[in-house]
Amino acid sequence: MPTAITHDIKITVSKAFQGVSMQTWPDIFQFAYQITIENFSDYQVQLLQRHWYIIDGQGQKREVEGEGVVGKQPSLMPGESHQYISGCHLTVDIGKMHGTYTFERKSDGKLFEVEIPEFELIAPYRFN
Repeated sequence: MPTAITHDIKITVSKAFQGVSMQTWPDIFQFAYQITIENFSDYQVQLLQRHWYIIDGQGQKREVEGEGVVGKQPSLMPGESHQYISGCHLTVDIGKMHGTYTFERKSDGKLFEVEIPEFELIAPYRFN
């Protein structure tokens, strides 16, 4: 599983292919991913924003930015973790994602970025 540690915040990603929707043109390839965020720092932190880069197998690039993750801005005490599931769709069967989260250290209001490691989105039949 792709993992990155930045400023003592560990991000781990697992992903799964969800299938193809052939009711649209072009076909839509659905992927789900689960993110685990672990706070190994000595401070309470809060996730404020996300910034994703999504690149499909044809080189098409998208950026997605917004507050929090799936409608939440989780706050983590030292040693705590937060997990969520979200998804991404592509018009081809292969791609990749990576990005950053903006966190706030609650003790002094300092903002810092945490890396979301790059991970591939690949339909399983590509491995045959």
